[in-house]
Formats: sequence, C-alpha cells, structure tokens
Amino acid sequence: MAASFVVPGPAGVAIRARLRVSGSDAAVLAETGVFLGSLAAGDLAVRSRQGLEHAAAAWAVRKRELTGLCSARWAGSITKATHDQWALARRGQAAEMAWLRGQITSIEARLARPLGAKADKRAGLARGYGSRAEWHAKSRRLHALRSRLARVEANWAAGRVHVVRGGKKLAHSRHHLDAAGLSRDAWGERWRAARMFLAADGESGKRFGNETIRITDTGQLSLRLPAALAHLANAPHGRYVLDATVQFTHRGAEWLDRISNNRAVAYRIHHDVLRGRWYVTASWQRTPTPALPLQAALARGVVAVDMNDDHLAAWRLDEHGNPVGEPRRFFYDLTGSAQHRDAQIRHALTRLLHHTHATGAVAIAVEDLDFTDGRCREKHGRNKRFRRLISRFPTARLRARLVAMAAEQGITIVAVDPAYTSRWGAQHWQKPLTTSNRQVSRHDAASIAIGRRALGHPIRRRTAPPPAHQSDEQGHRTAQAEPGTRRREEPRPRIPGPRTRSVPPGSGAKAGNQRAQHRSGHTAEHESWQQDSLPLSL
Repeated sequence: MAASFVVPGPAGVAIRARLRVSGSDAAVLAETGVFLGSLAAGDLAVRSRQGLEHAAAAWAVRKRELTGLCSARWAGSITKATHDQWALARRGQAAEMAWLRGQITSIEARLARPLGAKADKRAGLARGYGSRAEWHAKSRRLHALRSRLARVEANWAAGRVHVVRGGKKLAHSRHHLDAAGLSRDAWGERWRAARMFLAADGESGKRFGNETIRITDTGQLSLRLPAALAHLANAPHGRYVLDATVQFTHRGAEWLDRISNNRAVAYRIHHDVLRGRWYVTASWQRTPTPALPLQAALARGVVAVDMNDDHLAAWRLDEHGNPVGEPRRFFYDLTGSAQHRDAQIRHALTRLLHHTHATGAVAIAVEDLDFTDGRCREKHGRNKRFRRLISRFPTARLRARLVAMAAEQGITIVAVDPAYTSRWGAQHWQKPLTTSNRQVSRHDAASIAIGRRALGHPIRRRTAPPPAHQSDEQGHRTAQAEPGTRRREEPRPRIPGPRTRSVPPGSGAKAGNQRAQHRSGHTAEHESWQQDSLPLSL
C-alpha cells in the first residue's frame, strides 16, 4: 500500500471576463490575431524541423526574425508558446509509446495462451481469447500496433512532432461538413478563430505588469500592435485602446493588487464563435503555500469521498476513524457537452466543500485514481459499457478542480491508495451501519475505508480476540484506540458473571489487573508452591 500524502495546492491562478467590444474593436482584434497566428504557425513549423538540434542560438535567430515582423515582446510570446507546444507534443509522444507498448505486451501474452484458458493471477498468466476468430483479429491488431509504434519511435528519435494548430477535431470536420452540420463559411470562421494568437506574458516591474496587452486599474484594455498593423493604432506608441472595459468579478481584488504593484500578469484574448463573444483571460503564478503536515490536517477528522460515475459519496469520520452523522451524496451528470460536464463537476464540488465546512473538518480524503491503464480493451474485454464509463470519468479534471477549489477554502486534500477500498469497505462496514431507517450503499462504505486509510487506521472494525486460555473469553477487542490515547489501559467496566475460566462468579475484585490472576510465578498466587527448574546434570 502506498502511503497517504497531502496534495500540494495549485501554483497558478486564471480568471476570465467578457469583452463587450464594438464592431471596430472586433475587426482590429481579429486582424491582429490572424496576423500573429500566421507568425506563430510558421515559427512552430521551423521549430519542428529543427528537431532535437535546438540551442539558444537557434532560438535567438527565430526571435530576431519575428521581431522585424511584429515586435520584440510579441516575438518573445510567440517563441515561448512554440516551445511549450513542442514540449507538450513530445510528452504526448512519450505517453503514446508507453500505451502502445502496454497494449502489445498484453495482446502477446493473451495470444500465447490456449483458447478459452482462464487467467491465473498467482502465476502471472493472462486469460486466453474466447474463439479462433477473436484470436485472428487480435493477431492482426498486434501487427498494426507494432507498425504504429515503429512510426512513433522514429518520430521520437528524430524530434519530429505533429501538431495541428486549431485542433485535430476541427481539421477533421472540414472533410465531413455534412456530418458536423456546418457550412464551409461557418467552418472557416471557427478555423480562423481557433488559429488566432493574442497572448502575451507579463513582466514584473513594467506598468500594470504587462506592456504588450495592458489592462489598467480602471479596466481600460490596450494592446501593442505589430509593426505591419501600425496604421490601425488610435493611441501613441503604436497602441490600440478598446472601447470596452474589463471587470474581473472573480478574484478581482487579488488581480487589482498585482497590477497596482506592477507584478507580472499574463493575458490571452480569444473569440468564441458559437456565442459570438470575446473573452480575456488573466493568469499569474502564485507563491505555493506550505502544505499542512498530514497529522495536523487530520487532527479534526476528515470527510472521506468515494468518487463514482454519477455522484460523490461522502462521510464524516472523527479522528478515531468512527463515522459521524449520516452519509451524503452529491450527484452530477456526465452526459452532454464538455461545458455541461464541467459545470456539473464544479457544482458537486462546491456542495462538497460547503458540507466539509459545516462538519468542522479541514481535510478531504480522496483516492489517488488514475485510469490510464484501465481504458484498454484488453483489460476489460468485451465490457464496452464499463470501458466507456472509465473513459468518460474525468479523473484528472475532477482532481484538479477539487485541489484548486479546496485551496481557496483553506481545506487540505489527502490522497490515499485506492486498493481494495470498495471491497473491504463493503465487507466490514456496509452491513453493520445499515439500519431500518438508513440504507448504506457500497460506495458509502468505501468512503469510510478511504477515510480510515487516510487517518492511519486499519479498515477492519475490530481485531480478532486472543485465545480463551490467554485472556478473557472471546470478547470484542476494538482496534480504535491509538497507542497514545489516554485511559486506554484502564480496566473495563465490571460485567456481572464469570469473565475467565479461573475466576468463579462474583470474584472479580482483581479483574482489572490481568497480571494478578492465577498465573505461575506471580506474587499474587493463592498457592504456595512453585515449580523447580530441572537440574543441569540430567
């Protein structure tokens, strides 16, 4: 089992506001974004052709060439975005190679087994395929995966990446306009908006934290136009001032404090074609706050959460690992568009954080889930419904949202090993907590197992009692008390009747002192004899 740990908080902040631009402002923004987007596309192509032969001198040459077409600040933003995109594509290649190798290994292991053979986990043997037709189809898929892996490995060795500026999905829709329900002009408008580049990094010490895209404390937005578009400027020094003003409602005070002290703030402007709106996003880095020690975060108990496909099952546990109150469930719907799913997740997490505050706890325990290996067809076979469920479950987004939202509320997130939490929780907690007025589900019981693992307690409710000839007749022995818990060594309450085989009924004066009972060699023995040791000469 992996040890539980405190999840570090987010290192950055991003906020967004709508720009209610006029027609002239929209035209200037669109023309500037398309021009800078073409420069970004060309710079990405040059960087991709360089492959692994990249050095500071080559970067300086690219930036110098772009400076003559726009400005030094725009050139710096474009080259930095290019480096980030190239690095992201490289990480994608590494992840794809790892996935392909895992698929090939799994298929090879199953092809080597006889048809219909069962899996043997102890011997490390995979199950065989069900029929000869399935075996043949998988052998063909194995050749296709090997060929695909060879291509990816060749691109990785050469440092060659494949990036579609604007998105692969939108580029694929160009050849299937009827299926996408788009006209050629509508698709072209989306394509131009997706390939725009209107982003600038901030710089500490400069006025309002950004010289390229500047937003003042009064909400006035202006941007430095490229040299080729200087004729569009309506302010000195080649700047264009928009008629629309910006107002950040979420974290507005924090943003205002940064720009008032001339600290770096990065801005990005983009156009949402579906809504017909323009937005500006402000982002900045935040000094990471020191994470609370695990014991300090769990001193007041924990709210344990079991994440499921349609709800979050939560239960409050005290510091001893005992469930307190009633279980809570926060439902959400993961069907529909990505915006709908994201809103559902935010709403469920908001209710979870409010519930945590109401209970008085300052920590939430969750499973450290990662379904990367669980999405393959080889692991779950023909269970398409379960594979689809795992594929659409937003583990990374839900975890990132929870960490970011909890950091703003001063709540600590504790991640635990997810192994056997559902099975052991149902085995040890579901039935004892179910009453005529409360139905405890398997997910509620799993949340208790998660919370107890975070607190450092065993998931089992009680430990096995010792044999009857060593101590009390098989009674309950609880595992709730820690070694440092006060009064844990005190005698149990006196229960009428015989407690051990040696003490008759009514003779329980020394029941609290386990050493004072009839044991050989003890000063409190009733008999006077003691067994002599055997002589060494025998």
